[in-house]
Amino acid sequence: MYAVVEVGSFQYKVSEGDTIEVNRLDEKPGKSITLDPVLIYAHGKDIRIGQPQLKDIKVKARVVDHTLDEKKIAFKHRRRKGYTRKVGHRQKLTALMIEKIEAKEK
Repeated sequence: MYAVVEVGSFQYKVSEGDTIEVNRLDEKPGKSITLDPVLIYAHGKDIRIGQPQLKDIKVKARVVDHTLDEKKIAFKHRRRKGYTRKVGHRQKLTALMIEKIEAKEK
């Protein structure tokens, strides 16, 4: 059983027990949240595709921790001009543990 959910502007394929990292959310660690919208749900032969989203599917997740992604380096250089710039960036992330995918019967 899996579902495709949209968090922020990204889509994630999740199953029960999975841990995903999404852009930072304003929730405290340990808090349970519901991920909305659900775009696709599949359980065996029961496959539902939202147009644009599914109203009868709920994906419950728990906020595990707030972390930082690995550092990305942006390096700029202009040849023969003596110009170099090195800038680093670490994206703020939230780790979510998928607890349950609930589906109402058709």
